[in-house]
Amino acid sequence: MRAVTQSEHATVPWRLVLLRHAKAEPGGGGVLDHERPLALKGRKQAGRVGAALTAAGLVPDLALVSSALRTRQTWDIAKGHLDGVPSGGLQVRDELYEASVRDVRELLRGVDDHVRTLLVIGHEPTMAATAAYLAADGSDDAALAQVRVGVPTATYSVLESAEHGWSAWGRGSARLVHVGRPS
Repeated sequence: MRAVTQSEHATVPWRLVLLRHAKAEPGGGGVLDHERPLALKGRKQAGRVGAALTAAGLVPDLALVSSALRTRQTWDIAKGHLDGVPSGGLQVRDELYEASVRDVRELLRGVDDHVRTLLVIGHEPTMAATAAYLAADGSDDAALAQVRVGVPTATYSVLESAEHGWSAWGRGSARLVHVGRPS
């Protein structure tokens, strides 16, 4: 992870990117939900998400990824399209598999404040619900409307806060600035 200088520390916001995993194979056939792999469409989506995050300047300092196979595969493919991902910038977290908004908030509280861009790859409805929960006044109206109804696969929500370290993120503490889904 690149160290943030003192002058950057004062100007660079904390950015949270909440990503719903890419399209997975349907359940059934004796495959446990936790072990569902990405579909071919999902593999393509994951690569496009990585490229979109790079283009938007959202290369994460750290990625927290659900332990489900489809989320781990989403990360593995997306990171191949990211510029400058730090080695060791990944934590696979079992608690993200069936996480609630509260669980995600608890994970945020444990992130070091030197991490300025954090990517969380998880599942619906939690990724959208977390974005809606954290969204403050001044958030993008269209983005807020989208997360309130849920997001499709390979969709990411971007929240920013210049005033709080990760431990202070809670209801209405960050601006929801974008919801994206690469075509």
